[in-house]
Amino acid sequence: MFLGLGAVALLVGGVGIANVMVISVLERRPEIGLRRALGARSVHVGVQFLGESVLLSLLGGLAGIGLGAIASAAYASSQGWQLVIPLLSVGGAVALALALGALAGLYPAVRAARLAPAAALRSV
Repeated sequence: MFLGLGAVALLVGGVGIANVMVISVLERRPEIGLRRALGARSVHVGVQFLGESVLLSLLGGLAGIGLGAIASAAYASSQGWQLVIPLLSVGGAVALALALGALAGLYPAVRAARLAPAAALRSV
């Protein structure tokens, strides 16, 4: 049951990150066009948006880990239990957040990289 709930939460998080990044590409078209007109290659633009997506997911994952640890500590304290958080779980959560961010940001990054400089500058 918890695995299913976690999978749904990851799916919603991935869709949310992808949505934010697609909107970011749409709103920043003039910036993309200007960068491309000044000599940035499409790879540079794609890496920038992919990096932003991974950073967004990493920060969200770290916030989730922190909130989960605080909630676990509060509950363990209220029950008189010793708090044990395995480092393997923390590392796996960070790795999963990074992978999800890279996967969710792939389409927006490719879309931003394929924008033609003239078309992007005309969208002002």
